[in-house]
Amino acid sequence: MSVSLTSTYAGEFSGKYIAAALLSASTLDAGAISIMPNVKYKAVIQKGATDDIVKDATCDFVTDQGTLTLTEAVLQPDEFQVNLILCKKDLHNSWEAEQMGYSAFDNLAPSFAEFVIAHVAAKVADKTEKNIWKGATATSGEFDGFEAKLLADGTVNDVTGTTVTATNVIDEMGKVIDSAVANAPAILGSEDLTLYVPINVAQAYIRALGGFAATIGGAGTDNKGTQWYNGGALTFEGVNIFVCKGMSSNKMVLAEKSNLYFGTGLMSDQNEVRVIDTSETLGDQNVRVIMRFTGGVQHVFGSDIVYYS
Repeated sequence: MSVSLTSTYAGEFSGKYIAAALLSASTLDAGAISIMPNVKYKAVIQKGATDDIVKDATCDFVTDQGTLTLTEAVLQPDEFQVNLILCKKDLHNSWEAEQMGYSAFDNLAPSFAEFVIAHVAAKVADKTEKNIWKGATATSGEFDGFEAKLLADGTVNDVTGTTVTATNVIDEMGKVIDSAVANAPAILGSEDLTLYVPINVAQAYIRALGGFAATIGGAGTDNKGTQWYNGGALTFEGVNIFVCKGMSSNKMVLAEKSNLYFGTGLMSDQNEVRVIDTSETLGDQNVRVIMRFTGGVQHVFGSDIVYYS
């Protein structure tokens, strides 16, 4: 079967493909952190803090009795690109399987061009998810993720971690909450407070609640043993847990969703998606995929975050 691409995807609709690529990263897709789109160059997030402004009452306005300190956090997304050459022959079988109904994918690509875009977008989304948490700007294709930024911020409440297992996970998660009680009690009870954990910590917690922790007992939650969990939401001491597929093992972050930001120029002119079939111009069987997009993360109040590492 010969498939020829006659379209080049660019301009107005490119933003939609970038959105699919970036926002399909699980942390963003779930809305687990705040998203700041349309950041053309950089966004300045104002931070305001006051000292003790409540004083004993008098009949007069005597003096200014409080201090408001304004600082700022700067979110400056980095620019990235995808320059890829794909052989149409290598992708034909997969696309044809989709068209004939043999594929396990729910969303079938109506055209080969859209299949190629979906193929590349999935790779971009996976990389974005990893960048959000453990990215390092020194590595090509990455920006500094929360792990790097929180570690570098001296105001963040640090908790020394260890290898998390089913036998110690409850104690280790407890250390994170204890740090918040001691250093940032105001965040406890916040509606958007979240304990962000990697896959290995979440799995250890699920196993612990199945009866593998001394504090739970052999029968586990609801006396169901390892059968208690069916993929629902997890909480710890009243705090919602979010499983971060891109976070490094044995890390944890306790923070309010409104304190963690992902910024991108999602709908700006810098975004571009092109699928170019070079068969008619170069006589080959290749497709060139070009994407340009931006991304970066930033936190606002380090003192309201606990980082376990």
